[in-house]
Amino acid sequence: MSASETSARGVVPLLPRIVLAGCLLMPLVCAQGRPLPSVTLQGLFPGRAVLLIDGTTRILAVGAVSPEGVLLLEADPERALVRVGEEMRELSLESTRYSLNQTRRALASLKLVPEDNGHYFVDGTINGGSVRFLVDAGATVVAINRQTARRLGLLYRTDGKAGRIETASGLVDAWYVTFESVSARTLTLKRVEGVVVDGEYPSTALLGQSFLNAFTLKREGPVLEILGR
Repeated sequence: MSASETSARGVVPLLPRIVLAGCLLMPLVCAQGRPLPSVTLQGLFPGRAVLLIDGTTRILAVGAVSPEGVLLLEADPERALVRVGEEMRELSLESTRYSLNQTRRALASLKLVPEDNGHYFVDGTINGGSVRFLVDAGATVVAINRQTARRLGLLYRTDGKAGRIETASGLVDAWYVTFESVSARTLTLKRVEGVVVDGEYPSTALLGQSFLNAFTLKREGPVLEILGR
């Protein structure tokens, strides 16, 4: 897929962790005055970080060095520690990029990198309760299983509309509902169509089209970005 923006319908069916777009520009200069690579933090998850180094996206594991000489020392969902030359910098997801010609603002977007299985996951909420989502542009609506619905305290049998859906195990009972709110990190929608499946499927909540249609999905290499329109 090209790096150009596409609608959510144009992304492969399973696109699915987390990564919030944080932007911290680090203008580094070595002792001799030679400028070192600029490093922008784009995303974090345990043991790896997504960095924009002199305009090139690099996904580094802890202990790895980029071709530009940037060493990733530490990474977790909240921060990364990098070394360039003799300089060490701590990068935080809360960091915001500044420009002389721009006001400070938080970008309404997420940048995600795939797990080893190639799928994208993101932490979020349904009606304020924590959920881990698999980003699935092939799913029509946001879908959760019975156990997740009960953990969230949803009265889906009372508030929902009974129906049947087809799963890998065949047709199963389901309830079509409207979630008051669905969030994927900083991205939030109100009144989102969903379904509660009466069983263990899906084992991980699916972030489907009823949420994704409100955003634009863009791929740049392995990085999936979900952008507010």
